[in-house]
Amino acid sequence: MSRQSILVRSIAAAALLAAAACSDGTRSTGPEPTPVLRTAQAPDLGTLARTVPGFGGLFIDNGVPTVYLTDVTKRGAAERALGAFAQSRGFAPGDIRVLQGRYAYGDLDRWTQAVSYEAFDQGDVVFVDLDEAANRVLVGVDRGASHANVRSLAARLGVPAEALVVRETDPIVYATTLQDQVRPVVAGVQIHFGNFLCSIGFNAVSGGQNSFVTASHCTNKQGGVEGTQYFQSLSSQANSFIGTEVADPAYKRNLAPGCPKGKLCRFSDASRAAYAAGVPFTLGGIAQTSGPNNGSLTITGTFSITSEGNAVVGDVANKVGRTTGWTQGVVTNTCVNTGVSGTRIVQLCQTFVSAGVGGGDSGSDVFGQTGGSSVRLLGILWGGNQAGTQFVYSPITNVEQELGALTTF
Repeated sequence: MSRQSILVRSIAAAALLAAAACSDGTRSTGPEPTPVLRTAQAPDLGTLARTVPGFGGLFIDNGVPTVYLTDVTKRGAAERALGAFAQSRGFAPGDIRVLQGRYAYGDLDRWTQAVSYEAFDQGDVVFVDLDEAANRVLVGVDRGASHANVRSLAARLGVPAEALVVRETDPIVYATTLQDQVRPVVAGVQIHFGNFLCSIGFNAVSGGQNSFVTASHCTNKQGGVEGTQYFQSLSSQANSFIGTEVADPAYKRNLAPGCPKGKLCRFSDASRAAYAAGVPFTLGGIAQTSGPNNGSLTITGTFSITSEGNAVVGDVANKVGRTTGWTQGVVTNTCVNTGVSGTRIVQLCQTFVSAGVGGGDSGSDVFGQTGGSSVRLLGILWGGNQAGTQFVYSPITNVEQELGALTTF
């Protein structure tokens, strides 16, 4: 979902983020993705809701752009609004698949916002999402948790019982821990700060300052600048110091419509560090291993960022991180408000991907493949489930909203 919709849609996910320790004794601080993502900028769903009568959601089904309409006779409006998007995926407007929807997007958005605001007070809620692929409000709860409490809350808030799906799910955890010293520095390789390990998300230039972006929780203090120093790959190595944290916005209450009551919010778990003078780096470069989901940590080449964009449900996303290497999977949820277990932090409007992740992958680049070694930068990975089969990332639009404009390629 695009940034414009973030402010009008509060799709909450109170994902329980438990801190996990890495096998090498370092703290775990952030998680992460097998087809190719061919994506133009994702359409703004809020705009579609205003321009397409009865619009109920957009997603990709086996590669085919698919929409819900409460009135399927309005197909022509959907084809006009989504024609360019369909063509960017290799489909004619007439190839767009239309499904009968029961609920309009605007109603689902309103109900999701209401449930989002209240649900974080219930400790067994993992996330709340406007599920575009199901035309429903989806609430994830801990395994074994009561569904009745969520249904009672939704009923009190005026959400029709048939519009609500409650599903048991795993919690989301940070994943802090590729691992050799690499020069010039590229995204995806290991960084060391304090007593912990993370991954570089991407290199960037900000206001003429050579920099790299990683997760906010991959600093000595999440939110706020305290001058965290970074080493690649370990501080014990010679010539390993590479930079210092310079940008990491504070977490705030009532950050925007959608920040749940009593919580501290941001739109991205992202921070920026300035490279030390003389440190060589490759702008737009991401370390590439031998293939996705094969466990290899051996660098065999380099991906090149050639564009930035957002993903929609059903797209394929990738990440390269210091622990699990190159992983790849399908985007399952977008614009999900995700809570951090044991804290008051809620990350607003994040994206879930069904792909591998492990401790130390926090801060990793997330991207879609556009052909050959060219990729589209999608965002920064920061969390995932305890099973290591799902990662969560902050979309690049959220990152740049908070860190400012970044030159990434």
